[in-house]
Amino acid sequence: MSRRIMVVDDSRLVRVQLEDVLKGTDYEIAAYCRSGEDAIEQYAAVQPDLVTMDIIMQGMDGLDAAEAILRSNPDARIVMVSSLAYDDTFERAKAIGAKGFVDKPFHREQLLKVFEEALS
Repeated sequence: MSRRIMVVDDSRLVRVQLEDVLKGTDYEIAAYCRSGEDAIEQYAAVQPDLVTMDIIMQGMDGLDAAEAILRSNPDARIVMVSSLAYDDTFERAKAIGAKGFVDKPFHREQLLKVFEEALS
């Protein structure tokens, strides 16, 4: 049974990269959201096993969106995927309840390892 992922990122390139990385795995992209607001609206309907969340997006940033999703869905598993790899960003993501952090550009092995850790 495949694990359903909601990708939240305003970059189409990231979506293509994730699709490539996930080929041949037991993960599938169940939904793609281009904004934090869209992710919050769609989360309940999609019920993903895992959310990948960019930080820098138009409108609401990914940290605020993750916080909102986790407030309503405390069991949500969110992995931040961002090029904004600073200590304070890691700390805030962890404090919010994110299950992991992956730096962009990401590598297949690194991404899958963080996904497995987030789901265990």
